Order: sequence, then structure tokens, then C-alpha cells
Amino acid sequence: MFNRIATAALVLCVAACAAPRPAAPPAPSRPTAVLQTLPARGSYQIDSADSELRVLVYRAGPLAGLGHNHVMVNRAMTGLVQVGGDVSASSFSLNVPVDEFVVDDARARSEEGGDFSGDISEDARAGTRSNMLSAAVLNGLKYPSIVVKSVALAGTPAALSADLEVSVAGHSVRISTPLILQGDAHRMTATGSVQLRQTALGLAPYSLMHGALQVQDALLVKFKFVVAAN
Repeated sequence: MFNRIATAALVLCVAACAAPRPAAPPAPSRPTAVLQTLPARGSYQIDSADSELRVLVYRAGPLAGLGHNHVMVNRAMTGLVQVGGDVSASSFSLNVPVDEFVVDDARARSEEGGDFSGDISEDARAGTRSNMLSAAVLNGLKYPSIVVKSVALAGTPAALSADLEVSVAGHSVRISTPLILQGDAHRMTATGSVQLRQTALGLAPYSLMHGALQVQDALLVKFKFVVAAN
């Protein structure tokens, strides 16, 4: 009986939230200086090969020991950056296909440290991913992408803040986050991290056995997107 409960708890654990733990965003793919000026005006495509969205998922509840913390990674984001005459005249949009999330990749777990130690079985990874894409959470069949659009950019390339509209599973929310821009006139990397809550996105935090096993409402998202001039 205990094994069945433990297995069910692990398989059903939702990969849609994360604890607000201090964590640095993914590092740029190569060392670069902080940008002081924007690249030349124009449109730039996101380089999917070097870009990444990462979500950390933390267990909660009295029976949290039956579950695991999870790392969700998406390396298939696409999008467009419009560079204007200054920061306020620039904008960007990102499209993140939810079906491309990779659950508990061993390398990603190792990069996130001790909270993500231990291997996760293939069955457990598949179960977590299936539940994440289900109609109860991201509803991947109806809403195949998470869309992020900049509403306003302010500051300087060296100290940039972004007001964003995030659309997920049919719900939209406005958030603000700082961005770190690095690179040069030919290649630019933007990194950052932002704390969100499932309830703010219109999602219900997962709970099992009357809350004995659950995931936290708060979630931490880390991102890196890269653009390169043609």
C-alpha cells in the first residue's frame, strides 16, 4: 500500500511550480561584457540553439519525502527582438512550445545543486511530464505554447527592466523583471529570473491526499535568450 501511494505521489507531482529560492540565471554560453549600447536597429531572431527557459519545482506538505524536486528545461524557444533607437523603443516576443519541456535531465539537475540530487526514473519523468501537459495544468493540446511579450522596456542596456505579458494555458499576467544584457554589436544575451505564482497564472497548485503531498504555489523561472546578427 505504501509503495502504491509513493508511486502515485511521484507520478502525479506537477511540474508547474517552484520555490522562491535564490538562484542565478543560466550563464551565457561564452564570457561576454555587459552591454553599454544596443546593437544596430532592426529585427533579430532568437537563437534557439543557445537559448533556454528553466523552471525549478519543489515538493511540499507533510509527505513531501515521497516526492522529488524537479528541473524543467525548454531549449526550443523561438522569438523576435526589435531593436529601436533606444531601450524604450525596443521590444521582444518569445514563444515556448510546452511539448518541448525536458523533465529532470541529469545534467540540469546536477547544475542546480543539492536540492536536486539523485536520479529520477524514466517512468517518473514521463509521469510528471504527462501530468504537466494535461488539461488540468498547462493543457498542452489546447494551448501548445507559452507566449511572453515585452510591454515596456526601461533603463539602459547595462541596467534594464522589462514589463512583460505572460500567457499560459489561456491565462495572461503582467510581471516585471530585471534583465542582464551581455555581448557586443554582433551577439546579445539576455538573462534573468522571475518569481511567479501558479494562482496568478490561473493555475491550481497540485495537492494530493488532502494536502499531505503538494507543490508550492510560488515558482521560480530562469531564462536565457540569445540573438545574433545575420
